[in-house]
Amino acid sequence: MNSTIPAGGASRGALSALRSAGELAPHLALPSVIRLRYGLMAAQIAILLAASIALGMDLPLRWLSIPVVVTGITNLALQHQVRRRGPDNPPHYLGSVLLLDTLSLTFALALTGGPMNPFSLFYLVQITLSAVVLHRAWTWALGGLATLCFGFLFLSAGSLADLRAQHHKMDVTLHLVGMWIAFALASLFVTVFIGRVSEVLRHKEQEILGLQEQLARNQRIASLAELAAGAAHELGTPLGTIAVVSKELERYATGPGANSAVADDARLIRAEVERCRRILTRMSARGAEPVGEAPEWTAPRQLLAAAAGELAPDRASLVRTREEGEQVEVKLPRLATAQALAVLLNNAADASAEPILCTISRTQDGVRFSITDRGPGMTADVLARIGDPFFTTKEPGRGMGLGIFLVRNFAARLGGSVNFESAPGKGTTVLLDLPAPTRTASVEHATQPG
Repeated sequence: MNSTIPAGGASRGALSALRSAGELAPHLALPSVIRLRYGLMAAQIAILLAASIALGMDLPLRWLSIPVVVTGITNLALQHQVRRRGPDNPPHYLGSVLLLDTLSLTFALALTGGPMNPFSLFYLVQITLSAVVLHRAWTWALGGLATLCFGFLFLSAGSLADLRAQHHKMDVTLHLVGMWIAFALASLFVTVFIGRVSEVLRHKEQEILGLQEQLARNQRIASLAELAAGAAHELGTPLGTIAVVSKELERYATGPGANSAVADDARLIRAEVERCRRILTRMSARGAEPVGEAPEWTAPRQLLAAAAGELAPDRASLVRTREEGEQVEVKLPRLATAQALAVLLNNAADASAEPILCTISRTQDGVRFSITDRGPGMTADVLARIGDPFFTTKEPGRGMGLGIFLVRNFAARLGGSVNFESAPGKGTTVLLDLPAPTRTASVEHATQPG
């Protein structure tokens, strides 16, 4: 049974994506418009050839080639602009292209039947594209221009004369076929373009959702940091008191006739108090860092050794390390990685008092730490919730349910992941994948015992 820790709670990403569409769509849609215009060029050429050769229509091909050439030249210019500036192009680029295409369409229609030409339907295609990806002002401007151009076709004396001549000569069936072809092409181009824009917007929506989830995680971590800072301040005094009392208790217990077990307990208390003080000091020091810990080259085996050093001695003795394949060094934040591994090792020791197998393996983009315990395992319900803040299956007083949550956020900051493989009665394996630069381990690191 496998479980991947979820990335966190999602919020109103879809609404944010829709609100941002007016800013995102124009420059992201420009590459799609370029491809669409090439398709229109091919369709224009095919229709002109079919009409003049197959149907024998007398068309002014020299003049009708002008809109095709203009479309090709402007498309090449737009491609150069996209390559030079990337997707970051202002909306007026796309708006200007649609205005130019409207004028080119008018020029072609004026030479081929005017308003009776079935391909006058493409005025609506231009307006539809503008409504999808441009601001309202551009759409109104394009709609007004299309209306004026279509009206010009009615008022053009030459177009009306051609219209009367074509009306008497044209086969009604042929005209209907032309209307059907025009409708089919318009539907095809609109569907392809809007589908592409919708895909881009869905991708942006997913990015926004991811950013919102990351923001929510960061806010929770900030709250925990404030809680930790307050705890570090408040715990200083009682820990000092416990240290003094345990020292006095140890001195009393080592006197004549004293119980040696009490002295051992007092020493254990002092050792644990010192460990708590070190943890609080480290928390305070890290909280004062302005930008966080810088990554440095280190051997994964050393990171596990540092993590085991954070455990109580009886728990540290359970750790067994194995490195698969070529020994490497990785560039990771040493302290943060060791603390994340210490959380996982502590959880494994809580699950079982038997040896804990830690396997280090190199991945395609970094390193994987695999930690396996021989505990009772976890059910599917527990796996689904593991990593949620304050969720724990431990007894009261044994944990707050924040360890895996913090490890998950640490891995997410590095672009990694934490996965769990577990089943009741079969123990648990935690897979911590961390992307990081790697290199072959130096001789002194490679020869260190595990």
